[in-house]
Amino acid sequence: MTTHLTLSAALAAVLATAASAEDVTLRYLSSHGGLNAHELAWELGYFDGTGITLENLGYSTGGPESLIALAGGSVEIGSAATAAVLNSIAGGNDFVAAYPTNGINDEVQSIFYVLEDSPIQTIADIAGKTVAVNTLGAHLDYTVREALHAEGLPTNAANLVTVPGPQLEQVLRAGQVDVAAFGYWQTTFEGAARQTGGLRAVFDDTDVLGEIAGGFAVLRRDWVDAHPEEARAFVDASARALDYARENPEETRELFARVLEERGENPEVAQFFAGFGVREGGLPVERDIQFWIDVLEREGLIAEGQLAASEILLVTGDDVAATN
Repeated sequence: MTTHLTLSAALAAVLATAASAEDVTLRYLSSHGGLNAHELAWELGYFDGTGITLENLGYSTGGPESLIALAGGSVEIGSAATAAVLNSIAGGNDFVAAYPTNGINDEVQSIFYVLEDSPIQTIADIAGKTVAVNTLGAHLDYTVREALHAEGLPTNAANLVTVPGPQLEQVLRAGQVDVAAFGYWQTTFEGAARQTGGLRAVFDDTDVLGEIAGGFAVLRRDWVDAHPEEARAFVDASARALDYARENPEETRELFARVLEERGENPEVAQFFAGFGVREGGLPVERDIQFWIDVLEREGLIAEGQLAASEILLVTGDDVAATN
């Protein structure tokens, strides 16, 4: 499926006067046990003829580290949870959200697990308990805050500790933490842990947030301004890959396994890949950004009106629907 994109007015103006596409290299950091849509697009050949080459520089521990690398110019593609992206922009980084890397729905979601005999039964019970998340200041951190807020509890009532995805199951089974949060991008690790048994899900992020984009691939605005055609090609190819994964799950898992093996990771976990969870067409809607703007304003982390979803999103599914 080919997704026809409507660019923001500013990007369209630059594109109208731009020269033909040039050869560019987009550097990025991968996630352990994960596969981004732009990586899938590369494997599927969707960047052929675009002049774009992707270069994997290794791994990041989480979205905030990826955004730091993007801000510093070490990479051209960042990838982080929406709240982390907004915090980074509010802190002075001129980023744009290119495409939703993942979404959460009934099939793809972040799940908070405890041991089967744990006394923790509800969200309220996690107050005062230790919760393992992959990184602070990103999706799982803000999901916990929002979950506690909905229960009328202080948003910092749980003790969050950082644990790399491959060790989440281990620290939970060893009793080092009370709760292990497997992110929507870590369905490979979650599936392997669930298959072993002895764990119980307490809640997931769709219980708290509803269906929404979980995070975004992020570009620097100055790079987009300098490379408008390549920016469009990057979004287009990645959106096509998101649709491919939804329409061809088995083929995607096979490809995923091959990529993991080439990286020296365990290819067996690819069988648990549940998909990207992004709506058809692979593009965001304004609520994906506005929800978190509202949360950050409520918590006093940004000023009211400081950020606007329309200025942060490079393209939206709303734009596309309006022009088709």
